Amino acid sequence: MRGIFKRPVALALMLLVISSGAFAVAGPASHGDPIAPVVLGVTGLLFVALLGRFSARKMGLPSVMGELTIGIIVGNLALFFQFELILVLREGLHVFDTLQNFLQQAQPEKALCNGLVEDRDRWIIDLLGGPHGNELLQIAHTVDVFSRYGIIFMLFLVGLDTNIGEMLKVGGDSVRVALIGVIVPFILGVAASYAFTSDASLHTSLFLGAALSATSVGITVRVLNDLNLGQSRLVSTVLGAAVLDDILGLLMLAVVSGIVVSGNIELGQIARVILLAMMFLGGAIYLGPYFLRLIIRLMRHLDLVEAKMFVSYMFVMVLAWLANLSGLATIIGAFTAGLILHDAYFKYWGDHARHRVSIRDLIMPLEVILVPIFFVLMGLQVKLESFLDWHVVSLASGLLAAAILGKLVCGLGVGRSTNRLAIGFGMLPRGEVGLIFAAIGRSLGVVSDALFSSLVLVVIATTLLAPPLLKFALRNEARTT
Repeated sequence: MRGIFKRPVALALMLLVISSGAFAVAGPASHGDPIAPVVLGVTGLLFVALLGRFSARKMGLPSVMGELTIGIIVGNLALFFQFELILVLREGLHVFDTLQNFLQQAQPEKALCNGLVEDRDRWIIDLLGGPHGNELLQIAHTVDVFSRYGIIFMLFLVGLDTNIGEMLKVGGDSVRVALIGVIVPFILGVAASYAFTSDASLHTSLFLGAALSATSVGITVRVLNDLNLGQSRLVSTVLGAAVLDDILGLLMLAVVSGIVVSGNIELGQIARVILLAMMFLGGAIYLGPYFLRLIIRLMRHLDLVEAKMFVSYMFVMVLAWLANLSGLATIIGAFTAGLILHDAYFKYWGDHARHRVSIRDLIMPLEVILVPIFFVLMGLQVKLESFLDWHVVSLASGLLAAAILGKLVCGLGVGRSTNRLAIGFGMLPRGEVGLIFAAIGRSLGVVSDALFSSLVLVVIATTLLAPPLLKFALRNEARTT
């Protein structure tokens, strides 16, 4: 047994040392190629992600849990050891706001103070004004951009795995489960924010409710596969509901984001956002294939790999940009691109079933590199010291209770003959989708550091609780298969 763990432990320790060294020296490197500190900083972040993924796999947990957890550990250890790069990444939007104020204001020192208001952040003012401040900001911007690319490709692959035809065939049970799974957690999330915070704005409450409405079905699918229940009615109901949950959740995100950006809540504004989202989805699904056929025809003389890579990348980025132009989140455009695009469009290279590579095969490497950066960055920005405040602890507890209860009632959407408890537990994990909602809320300025940390812990808790609870609820079904 010792021999089995000796090599993994040695690898983990080596990665931890390399990562720590990379973060410690990334800032001071000020000679040679100016891009070298950026390369070193991003590579160090990937080492940390790999360490988290490795640890999670060894414990039988989802990769996202390892990446999130290692980010939380490193981010809070950095506060103790004063690793400059991690401390800058940990502040996130505060640093970027500071840079914007620095460029716009005539008095840099005043601008810095405005960007970082709290006294305990005074050290960042000195750090950004020091000899390595520019390098640290370059790394922070690069990591932020990479993480945003990561969630775009992640949602693209989610859409790629979603079959519109099958989605339209989902039964009434899936529709009811999805509707309950979006509406009830949203209401409970809004209620929890008002109950446990005295100064929460309506915009903040709406975003908290939207974040709790998300579902990540990847964890559930893994548990169901382990129990050999991949073709049962219960599984079909959960999967169908999860797909609809994603679409309804993205629509809710569009509405809430539109309300936050516009600054007011009016029925006309809400109807406008919903109409805009539906027009974008409908227009993209209707016009997208014509655009794809035209571009693919122009590229028919290229190699298959080149054509699939160029077309896929351009299509997802164009739709992400158009979604943002329409006032929607870029991830809605990415998800829509995945719904539309498939290998059958590339008919000039023969039967797509015989192609040596698929679109997923080509995009997956990008997702594998970029998505862990997003998860680690989210973990880095969780400030555990915020939980020293009892009000934050009570808010996190209230949100967790709302998150669990809101999905458990999904079982009411199916008949008594179906395992209602298993349906509820199957919809429980928030995973990466909940994180994306929290990150967008933070970027819009409606989710504070304390709220963001609370949401991340809710994501971790629901993702960890779902597998054992689902196995418990399905123990009888598993015995009969």
